[in-house]
Amino acid sequence: MVKKMLDLDKKKIDKAREAAHEITMNIQKEIDLNTTTSVERTVARFFGIDGVNAEEIPLANVLVDQLNEEGELNRGLAFWLGNAMAYHDLDAQEVAEEVAKGSLKLTEIPLQDEKKVKELIDAKAKEMIDLIKKNRQDREDYIDRLGEGESPQKYVIVATGNIYEDIEQAKSAARQGADIVAVIRTTGQSLLDYVPYGPTKEGFGGTYATQENFKIMREALDEVGEEVGRYIKLVNYCSGLCMPEIAAMGAIERLDMMLNDAMYGILFRDINMNRTFIDQYFSRMINAFAGVIINTGEDNYLTTADAFEQAHTVLASDFINEQMGLQAGLSEEQLGLGHAFEMNPDIENGFLYEIAQAQMIRQIFPNSPLKYMPPTKYMTGDIFKGHLQDALFNLASVMTGQGIQLLGMLTEAIHTPFLSERALALENAEYVMNNARDLGSEIEFKEDGIIQTRAQTVLEEVVEMLEDVNNKGLKTAIADGDFADVKRPIDGGKGADGVIKKSKDYYNPFLEMMRNELSK
Repeated sequence: MVKKMLDLDKKKIDKAREAAHEITMNIQKEIDLNTTTSVERTVARFFGIDGVNAEEIPLANVLVDQLNEEGELNRGLAFWLGNAMAYHDLDAQEVAEEVAKGSLKLTEIPLQDEKKVKELIDAKAKEMIDLIKKNRQDREDYIDRLGEGESPQKYVIVATGNIYEDIEQAKSAARQGADIVAVIRTTGQSLLDYVPYGPTKEGFGGTYATQENFKIMREALDEVGEEVGRYIKLVNYCSGLCMPEIAAMGAIERLDMMLNDAMYGILFRDINMNRTFIDQYFSRMINAFAGVIINTGEDNYLTTADAFEQAHTVLASDFINEQMGLQAGLSEEQLGLGHAFEMNPDIENGFLYEIAQAQMIRQIFPNSPLKYMPPTKYMTGDIFKGHLQDALFNLASVMTGQGIQLLGMLTEAIHTPFLSERALALENAEYVMNNARDLGSEIEFKEDGIIQTRAQTVLEEVVEMLEDVNNKGLKTAIADGDFADVKRPIDGGKGADGVIKKSKDYYNPFLEMMRNELSK
């Protein structure tokens, strides 16, 4: 960390955070009134329901769709499932299988004593809560025994489409020095309103996120972690129409990080705002309870908007993601807030502007393990220049104390990286970070210099932006294109029909138990 930090106006930081908090609380009022089909499918998965029917439709979908068609999902799946378990003396999986056969209709089962039903579902829910607690403790035990990579931790991706080939690449990356491995999802999975089942060998630009794939990769990384003497963290993508379901799968299979942004699905996948805000809340509560670090997606803004002109929108989104994360129970240490090294490399003093952005975000969120993304937008296919851009990115990261470093590839924008190219990326990062490990603590920023002035300007712009967003409302701001230069209609987008207003007797035992535990 830099010895003499940027001279940032604390009052302006406080104003920005207060505005973001008010924005978040206004959204939270709507979140609390509603559930979604994906939230209720998550409840099914937490009760241990897995598998598919004869048409390969996940049993979680079968249950929720039946209740939704009957107009009874507003009470929550948990009650109807518990009622069936009590009446027929079956476990949750057996109930789901009978429903899938067509031999059972949840709403036609005689209603049992409500108190006894609640006691039953609470007892079953507690079993899953205890499993997630054990997984969290297991992670801590692994890290205590094996240790983990030095910060900034080196993060790489695998994306073959075949989980078994992904395993070989992931193990290779760990042996070459990677601390974190992300399994990229197959193209378009975020728009599927169900989670595929079982191990998969065919994906496009990535591998399907399934619970079995999570389990297989977790076992593989635990194995290679023992070999290299370092705990290797596993990442997947908790976004899209199945956001909370994927969070649940990650909690059950002990994933360590999840890509989990409050607005990404709205802006970049055209998913309905209401659906996204509700789903992100429950998914983040699950991640919070499971001890998972979330990574937000502000880097994506700079693929559609200019990094110099729109830098303040990245910081504004960081503030909003922070407040929504805290509201869901995440600690600051679990908030891997995002930003990216995406200035046009032809801008004079562009590296100084990148330092200003990275240092400013580091100071404003001192306890968060920031997720720093590599240059992609201006990678041209010139692999020598690209490798140099990545070296400057690595230098900015270690100098400003970033926490999570997604390594850049010299063949970015050409093809999916080869193993040798990932090895070069790891060598590049290790060389720069080792040689400049304490550079930040040896330097000071010039008063009224380019870096100081740039950071102060961006902070002023973010205060103005957040106050404007607070005045008109976050949904209106998104509709107006205030974030990433992308406009989305308030009532439009995919998945809007999956939002259900809760009834007065709605109950989700996992939400209640996790919320109570996190508030202690």
